[in-house]
Amino acid sequence: MDGHIVFTYSIANFPTLRCLEQIRNDACYHDANVKIVAIGGGFSYGPLGMSHHATEDLAILRALPNMTVVAPGDDWEAASATRELVNTPGTCYLRIDRSSAPATASAGARFEIGRARVVREGHDVTLFSTGGILTAVLEAADRLASQGISCRVVSMHTVKPLDVDAIRGAVVETEAIVTIEEHGLNAGFGSAIAEVCMDLGYRPRTFLRIGLPNRFVSTVGTQDYLRNEYGLDANSIARETARALQTKICTAT
Repeated sequence: MDGHIVFTYSIANFPTLRCLEQIRNDACYHDANVKIVAIGGGFSYGPLGMSHHATEDLAILRALPNMTVVAPGDDWEAASATRELVNTPGTCYLRIDRSSAPATASAGARFEIGRARVVREGHDVTLFSTGGILTAVLEAADRLASQGISCRVVSMHTVKPLDVDAIRGAVVETEAIVTIEEHGLNAGFGSAIAEVCMDLGYRPRTFLRIGLPNRFVSTVGTQDYLRNEYGLDANSIARETARALQTKICTAT
């Protein structure tokens, strides 16, 4: 309230779930210039069990008024998002993942809050990714390309506000939309994109959400191990995407 920019920082479940009342009442309500930096998005701290998973944070924080939610997919996006959030007024959530995609930015690339990045062009299906799962999404796109399926890969690093133009472009220009998140499906990233489509009358011919079911994960293991267990690895993403294209369905997995 004295004009400073405040940063908080911890493993993702702690500065969000434990502090939710303070975020809601003390930061968002006053539109205070508070930046919540969380490491360990998704299964980053998988060996420590469900208490350290961050698989509901996007759903909860995007529901708060006056909140900006950012989940970068690679190191360049993480560094760029940090600089941008310093200059973004109000309360912001920066979700950092232990994993990250290989460098995806070309020379002269610009990062903008609320503006998605097309990492790879394609015309058959758009793969919308948020967070460090981008690395698996790019691998899945390679597998699909070997099957003759052309994938547009979009890093939707800003979950709130969403890039409506990128969503509309995907609906109009590609045959299918697939959303991928290392997060629960209920009210998460895929749900946010589905809301935009329905609210604005964008009708994807095929729509698939890939994420975690609405139950606690009691399995303990590394991030890669848990991704494999819950269908968030590159092979699973490619398989489910190909199946959706064949059956032309709108569903979640």
